[in-house]
Amino acid sequence: MTRTSTWQQILDPSHRADPYPLYTELRKTPVVRVEDGTYVVSTYREIVSLLHDPRLSSDARNLPEVGADVAAQYEEGLPGLPPNFIRTDPPEHDRLRRLLTRNFGPPHRPERIDGMMSDLLGIVTRLIDDFTGEDGSGTVRVDIVDDFAYPFPVTVICELLGVPREDEPRFQVMSGAVIETADPTTGGIVERQRRRAKAVADLGQYFAQLLDARHGRRGDDLLSGLLSGDSDEAPMSREEILSNAALLLVAGHETTVNLVTNGMLTLLRHPEVLDRLRRGDEPDLAAHVVEELLRYEPPVQFLSSGRNTLDDIEIAGTTIPKGSPVALVLASGSRDPGFVTDPDRFDPDREHNEHLGFGGGIHYCFGAPLARPETQIALTQLAHRLKNPRLVADPPPYRTSPSLRGPRHLLIEIDGVDPA
Repeated sequence: MTRTSTWQQILDPSHRADPYPLYTELRKTPVVRVEDGTYVVSTYREIVSLLHDPRLSSDARNLPEVGADVAAQYEEGLPGLPPNFIRTDPPEHDRLRRLLTRNFGPPHRPERIDGMMSDLLGIVTRLIDDFTGEDGSGTVRVDIVDDFAYPFPVTVICELLGVPREDEPRFQVMSGAVIETADPTTGGIVERQRRRAKAVADLGQYFAQLLDARHGRRGDDLLSGLLSGDSDEAPMSREEILSNAALLLVAGHETTVNLVTNGMLTLLRHPEVLDRLRRGDEPDLAAHVVEELLRYEPPVQFLSSGRNTLDDIEIAGTTIPKGSPVALVLASGSRDPGFVTDPDRFDPDREHNEHLGFGGGIHYCFGAPLARPETQIALTQLAHRLKNPRLVADPPPYRTSPSLRGPRHLLIEIDGVDPA
């Protein structure tokens, strides 16, 4: 078996339920060039090194073929938006991230996330109440994805951004189009970048209409904060607001859906941990469970989407030439036996868990301060309230994306729910 064939198997949807044995094979060669010219990095130390290396760019415009295509689009007058902050490099990245952070959380808005905790619990409570109707009794079948893990973070991100919750059917299609372009099996990088630009432009148009409909009225949501520009530095342009709002809407729910669903599936496969969470006599257990989930079953399996080298980079005995696309397999790195003992065991009691579930370096997950409590509250309430939950099918059906990995549906049966 060659390394390239291992990578092709990882991309194959038939291996989505359990890609981890393939990652073990992949790690035998820490850095390998695959069929499309991408350099795939799969071991912990090498991934961490590149996450902190300024020679690894997140701006796809630095790829020769992508840059030429962007220039051609500009000459053709095709509509588009500037890259969002996770697709830029310093100093542009740093400016955009500062402005977003100022309106999202600490240090400027420390009350933003803390103030949402009661709302998060209220949303979760209502969703679980709906599992069995008003009396909360009877054996019923529930889809954790459709009935819980999807509507929960969608409702949260809509409230945070100031987006009408009833618009979900409208932006779901556009969000799905953006997510599809992260899948390397759906075409070459130039083609995917073009489709992504179109999908983001469509979402940007949605946000433009949303902002215009406000007629200058501002609220306490994140979009209003960006529009107010209450910073010492120049505010974002309208186009930058639209581009980054599209990112936050997509990233603010798509990854959390998978994290919550992967979490419930893992707990049902490890009933001893589910029982501990249900008892509720270990105050820090939920936090440890979520950290171990981010290592063991992360919603983001690898990072690519335009990452490329600005110079030749020597790593693990391999030279990655300047201008090469790079994929960092975070899920493989977090299960690297050179980094963690007994990596294929789910163990929320690990003393040290420096996982790669939220990436690292300057692009460390912007939404981590919200994703953590969302998942802790979701899994804790499911554990406390569901009576005798059990899987209907294991493994469940999975989404096709190899990078944003999670079940498409997670059917369980319960014997009712306990009161909130």
